[in-house]
Amino acid sequence: MSYKIAIASFDDEIINETFGSAKSFLIYEVINGVYKKAEERICAAEETVSKNNCNSDGCGQGEASSKVELISDCRAVVCKKIGFHIQKQLERKAIAAFDVSCTIDEALDKITAYYSRIDRHESLRK
Repeated sequence: MSYKIAIASFDDEIINETFGSAKSFLIYEVINGVYKKAEERICAAEETVSKNNCNSDGCGQGEASSKVELISDCRAVVCKKIGFHIQKQLERKAIAAFDVSCTIDEALDKITAYYSRIDRHESLRK
């Protein structure tokens, strides 16, 4: 089984960006439990949002919605911090959200192990 994981990092080593401040996402492809960096997706330029510039996602949520769309083909997103409203948007797209502060390899090792067990319908209890 293959899937993608989006990572918010500005140095390609540590998960060090919040979802809202991420200028890009590193996309890792996982095939049979082995991950490799596939691409980097650049977020659209930030738009200034005024009090009168509200949409169906709420005031100031337009940029966040475009980021959610940018990674909509991913199974999960990993950031330093993810806000509540963003988590709800991700849930609607069936994208799991992980907010952690560690190295990319450490996070991907744990997440791929987790999904490997889930996909094989194994118990997570030891």
